[in-house]
Amino acid sequence: MAMYRRGSNGAGRGSTVRAQVYGLIRESIVSVTLLPGQALSENELAGHYGVSRTPVREALIQLTDEGLVDVVPQRGTFVSRISVRGVEEAQFIRETLERASLPSVAGRVTGADAVRLRGLLDEQRQAAADGDLQTWFACDEELHRALLEIAGHPRAWPVVQSAKAHMDRVRRLSLPGPRVLADLIAQHTEIVEHVLCQDIRAADKVLARHLRLIHSHLGRLREANPDYFADGEPDGELMGVR
Repeated sequence: MAMYRRGSNGAGRGSTVRAQVYGLIRESIVSVTLLPGQALSENELAGHYGVSRTPVREALIQLTDEGLVDVVPQRGTFVSRISVRGVEEAQFIRETLERASLPSVAGRVTGADAVRLRGLLDEQRQAAADGDLQTWFACDEELHRALLEIAGHPRAWPVVQSAKAHMDRVRRLSLPGPRVLADLIAQHTEIVEHVLCQDIRAADKVLARHLRLIHSHLGRLREANPDYFADGEPDGELMGVR
């Protein structure tokens, strides 16, 4: 797998260069385009994005603070391994907030909300059929965000978003399986239809099962890719660095 993949979105010039470079590197890490444990070069990243090393360095410092990049003295800079504890904490935060919001959805959902939610389901089904995992994942995010917004808690999603970077890496690793996509879409459909019928108890039951799937994915992926995960591994052992 190539270390960097050039996309259509490059980093522009001006005062937002650092923010753009940060966003692009972060997305590459969360989408597992950059693999856990992979070495990072300031020079290569700067050349890839067509910027100086300064915004790259600043972006890597910020990502280090977020736990997505590790700096190992006398060895180099690496994409962090996935934190198992971070995944479990993010799952707890997400389930707590999303399930708590469901009772508020029933009294607030409108016809326009129904169109929005079903439209996202249609877009997600099409993305799965096209093999477009980026769009599929974006629809997934938008659907869960929409439910929190309908419930009257628009500020809850940024809280979830800020906590779940390690969780999202596990989710991205699990997505290529067609059965996984089909099962997740079926659960999304059940949640939406139960919400629109105002059967919150049924919606909550499916949502809980849906959000807890990460635990089974986590166990399977740790077995298949032990070098991708930090917890339970000796400190300082990064992929390719012994």
